[in-house]
Amino acid sequence: MSDATDYDLSMLLRGLVMESNRFLEIFSAAHALHPTDMTALNLIMTTPMTPGSLAKALNLSASATTSVLDRLERAGHVVRERDPEDRRRVELRVLSDAQALAAAFFAPLARSYAAAWEGMSAEERQVVARFLTATLEATAEVRSSVT
Repeated sequence: MSDATDYDLSMLLRGLVMESNRFLEIFSAAHALHPTDMTALNLIMTTPMTPGSLAKALNLSASATTSVLDRLERAGHVVRERDPEDRRRVELRVLSDAQALAAAFFAPLARSYAAAWEGMSAEERQVVARFLTATLEATAEVRSSVT
């Protein structure tokens, strides 16, 4: 697409988000995960979390977050562990079986992405990375102003 307008870029991003959401819905349905549970699992996989930081990231109450964690724990995806340095602190960890399950499901998508990006030069990838970083930052900024 040459000379993409801001509208074109917005529409392409919207399409990517919708396709990504559909892909996540397939995984969620196959493993009986509520969309909020899937979001929580993804957050815990991505960055160290405590129940409090997860509640804040999900914009949920403490009791709703406990329900999410209870479901994820019962399903064998997550454990709550005491911090060995501070026994009052609870850390969340995704179990290796859950990580392997996700890795197997998402591997075809990763391979397809790699094939799609294969023809891009390092400079083109750098431009895309800058674009995505700026877009993520802009999205997070607006999200934080409306929550």
